[in-house]
Amino acid sequence: MFGAKRNTNETLNRVNSGKGKNIAKIAVVIVILLVLVSESYYSIQEEEQAVVCTFGSPKAVTTPGLHFKIPFIQTVTKVNTTIQGFSIGYHSTGEEADALMITSDYNFIFVDFYAEYRVTDPVKALYASQDPELVLKNIAQNCIRTTIGSYSVDSVLTTGKNEIQSNIKQMILDKLENYDIGIQLVNITIQDATPPTTEVENAFKEVETAKQGKETALNNANKYRNEQIPGAEAEADKILQDAEATKQERINEANGQVARFNSMYQEYVKYPDVTKKRMFYEAMEDVLPEIKVIIQGKDGSTNTILPLDSFVSEEASDNAFGKSTTDQEADKEDNRDGL
Repeated sequence: MFGAKRNTNETLNRVNSGKGKNIAKIAVVIVILLVLVSESYYSIQEEEQAVVCTFGSPKAVTTPGLHFKIPFIQTVTKVNTTIQGFSIGYHSTGEEADALMITSDYNFIFVDFYAEYRVTDPVKALYASQDPELVLKNIAQNCIRTTIGSYSVDSVLTTGKNEIQSNIKQMILDKLENYDIGIQLVNITIQDATPPTTEVENAFKEVETAKQGKETALNNANKYRNEQIPGAEAEADKILQDAEATKQERINEANGQVARFNSMYQEYVKYPDVTKKRMFYEAMEDVLPEIKVIIQGKDGSTNTILPLDSFVSEEASDNAFGKSTTDQEADKEDNRDGL
């Protein structure tokens, strides 16, 4: 009875042992399958790219989403393609060697930069250099010092910052193209530029304040000029118009004098002696306006020679009152007889 019971227990132990081994095998298979499944796919985000390496041969995968690979044969390395950056300088944090530079006029200055870059070729970014960011930083430092060394301290501190940034960026882009390490410079900017001592910094601040005062004065002067120019132009137009009117008046007066002279000349040609005497008497009347010349004839009659009216004006008056040419000639004869 006891022997039968012992046989039954041994049988049960053999059965339980077999079941345990089967469960362990199943568990191992499941684990292997899970590992294979997990190693058979990978996902790429929008801001990433992947490099799939098959037996040492890399290939870039740029499409976002879920992708499959051969487990244990293909390896995947993800690369961040967003814009990244690093600082150059910032002497306040202890990196004085990077920030301290010398200008073309042999002045020392602290200049802080910030560079931004992004990965353009993930394969080259991983395998063309050991640390592409370090390579970019060294290139940037070289270009920065070369460029700062060609500008004066005034340009670096004030008006030349934009030009300096543009030149540095172009130099870095040219060198990165030659190195071809799979990254591209996006932008580089001057964050701050300060003299190495407080005294020099205060002096530059005073210079900048003076420049701003100069700009303010120039703006005020331009404003005053713009306000005064319309009035001055109006005054100039008035002066020109007055001058034109005076010119026309003088021309008319000269034409009248010419006409008077021609009229006198015509009379002179006709009667030279009489005209000379009359012109003499007119001149004497102008010189001595109070003089009176009276001539008494043998018959006791008297004729007043001075003062007398200009024969030119008489002729003009006669024409104005409508005397005929014959009447005018008769008046001239009377005048000659009187003389």
